[in-house]
Amino acid sequence: MAMSEKMRDTMRVAAIAAVLLAGSCAAPTNDQATLTADPDANHPIVVEQSAKSVRLSFSAADAGLMPEDAARFDGFVGAYLASGGDAPISITVPNGPAAQQTITYFGERLASYGVPRSRILVGYRSDGDPRVELNYTSYTAHTDQCGNWSQASDTSSNQVMPDFGCAVQHNIAAQIDNPRDLLAPRAMGEGDAVRRNVVIGHYQKGEVTQATKKTVDAATEQSGVSSDVP
Repeated sequence: MAMSEKMRDTMRVAAIAAVLLAGSCAAPTNDQATLTADPDANHPIVVEQSAKSVRLSFSAADAGLMPEDAARFDGFVGAYLASGGDAPISITVPNGPAAQQTITYFGERLASYGVPRSRILVGYRSDGDPRVELNYTSYTAHTDQCGNWSQASDTSSNQVMPDFGCAVQHNIAAQIDNPRDLLAPRAMGEGDAVRRNVVIGHYQKGEVTQATKKTVDAATEQSGVSSDVP
């Protein structure tokens, strides 16, 4: 009986030792303790803001911009639109009798480039600089530098390497159209009222509401025709 009790104690100790041993094998034993199988956690994409501005000489609306300043304006607005064009863009003009006329000129010029009027902000300043200033906030996405292969040859811990997923995260940060989307979703665009009325009309008449797919030959397919939209 005493032997049986001693054997049970031995087995109990052995079982506890086995559990502890298994736990020590699963637990991280090096500086990779914070790494996971999720690349987004290992190499998070960071979105940073930077202010973009340009100052342009301007005398009167009827004179417009000098060629050099017009080219700088084009490049600035082009970069704004390429960055997404969904952030406000501001026009700041010197205080004076021509301030309102100057704001109107630049506001109309921005609108002619496709900038929504609702995103154009205006202001006045009294710093003594006679130039007109345009500003907007740009967003850039990036992640940490890749190339940490310090644990590449160490597989004993059975954990991911420090560089795991870094290249993928870099590619995502480089390819994203508008990094601002990572901070907040865009507002929904306006619906197509004409198309909505057509679909509702078909539905009320018991007709097919979706576009009809056409069977096209190779020559027609090259033209880009793929469906009939009522």
